[in-house]
Amino acid sequence: MDVRGCGQGLREEEIDAVAMAVTVVVVNTMSALSGMSSPSRDMLTQLHKRRALLQSIAEAPDCVATCEAVVQLCVALSSGVFPRQIPRWWIRRRTGGTWENLRLCDDATDEYYRQKLCMSMAMFRQIVAACAAYVEKKVTHYRMPLPAEQVIAFVLYRWASGETYESGTSAFGIGRATRLQAVRDVTSALLRAYPDAIKWPVGHRRAQILCTFREKGFPNCFGAIDCTHIYIDKPVGAPSDNYYDRKQKFSVQAQVVVDLDLRILDVHIGYPGSVHDVRVLYNSQLWRRAKAGELFDAPPENLPHGVVTQGYLLGDNGYPVACPWIVQPYGGIDQGPDEERFDTRQKVAWGCVERAFG
Repeated sequence: MDVRGCGQGLREEEIDAVAMAVTVVVVNTMSALSGMSSPSRDMLTQLHKRRALLQSIAEAPDCVATCEAVVQLCVALSSGVFPRQIPRWWIRRRTGGTWENLRLCDDATDEYYRQKLCMSMAMFRQIVAACAAYVEKKVTHYRMPLPAEQVIAFVLYRWASGETYESGTSAFGIGRATRLQAVRDVTSALLRAYPDAIKWPVGHRRAQILCTFREKGFPNCFGAIDCTHIYIDKPVGAPSDNYYDRKQKFSVQAQVVVDLDLRILDVHIGYPGSVHDVRVLYNSQLWRRAKAGELFDAPPENLPHGVVTQGYLLGDNGYPVACPWIVQPYGGIDQGPDEERFDTRQKVAWGCVERAFG
């Protein structure tokens, strides 16, 4: 065929084929629009344009007119005269709650898991496979127990979101009497399924950590340390000032050591939110093990200014300068180029612990 009309026109079967293709496109477009709500003024305008366009296509008498009509249709599709159907994963979920949404399997499922549980669906299923045997309840004459994956998802959701028991249980279809026991059961199951998930690095893992920190400019560095606040309801009978932190919320302190891969190497939790980071450090098992020489056992490394070290952690300026195994930035305003360069590198490497907190 010649689109300029210089050749012979379309045969009758070719015109029928083009008309059939155009009809299929129009029918699919109208089907996509059938579920929409009442048309607005813009939608009515588009409908008028569409009718005029279809009329011009129907009246196409020859090759040139038919080709122009097809081109007009393609332009209309690209310009929005025919609204395209919204992909399913763009549609806002409207189902029976968070648990029902998590059970769906579509293009948005993995992103939904990351949003609600802060992990991928594959990681969640891995945790369920490891912990299900410790969480499952026996079937009784009174009722069927909740599925293990539903209980685990509820606990992970509450930990990830920080929501109250009331909002969490309603979103997962779990009763009030079950919620507290679910947290205890899942906590116990995680400790039994992953007994070595949080531990001080040894062997090959220690060598990897030392190598990654060396690449950042910190040889013999074992990790980064910091504290974060975990918000709670004030314990009944406890003085409110003890748990009232600097952000005017009730919380407990969590001291955490992580590596550059954001893996937790040590954790100490439970002190009230008003307690300073240094006091938490002095009362932690980490401090006692460091004083006993049980933590930093790397081969001695010669550092500038005659410093020899077998290991240390990176910290912020909140930790005491006198602590020999926590390296802080110099800080201050009047810094030389060496101090400024060191502080920049130190803050970049130490930032892994803040990223771990999210």
